[in-house]
Amino acid sequence: MQLTTRAIVLAVRAHGEHGAIVRALTPGEGVQPGYVRGGRSRRLKPILVPGNEVQADYRARTEDQLAHLSVELVHSRAFLFSEPLAAAGLEWACALTAAALPEGQPYPHVHEGLDGLLAAIEAAPSARGWSVALIRYELVVLAELGFGLGPERLATLPRTLTAGGTSDWAAIHTGLGVTGNLLARDLLTDRRGEVLAARERLVERLKRVGG
Repeated sequence: MQLTTRAIVLAVRAHGEHGAIVRALTPGEGVQPGYVRGGRSRRLKPILVPGNEVQADYRARTEDQLAHLSVELVHSRAFLFSEPLAAAGLEWACALTAAALPEGQPYPHVHEGLDGLLAAIEAAPSARGWSVALIRYELVVLAELGFGLGPERLATLPRTLTAGGTSDWAAIHTGLGVTGNLLARDLLTDRRGEVLAARERLVERLKRVGG
């Protein structure tokens, strides 16, 4: 296996004394895991941050072998972790993607949606600006994995959440309730406590700022 591509870092797990196993979302090959030698070093730790975009080079002798991965930073979003609300949004988006998507299957719409959401978190002046993008991203993930809302259920969502425009906090909280129930019931049934805790922290913070 040889793959060189841009990728969004989703999750990083320590492996051995100095290495790390990294899962990243690529545009054409889906979620790809790889072992980064020295991934916990002072040089690489600021690069291997969830949400960062990297140039990734995967190499493995066989398809079944965990690839060795080398990375170069393309765009850092590490500074967002200094802002608790933005950090919670980024953490949840990456955790959802890492938990929900099977490895090695392409989901270009999910990659496009995650890239857009992270850009919105980075650029929006307030959480209300990117909360709508978050709900739309959750809907994309559900739809791509076969749990999309039918027309009748979509009609229960405020129109601004599905058709564009500015949403107020009441609409945002309604949307978060709908997608949260679906994610817990249909998509994250095996890992509810582990993964949905990140979402619960985010929703609680959004309630504090948005009433």
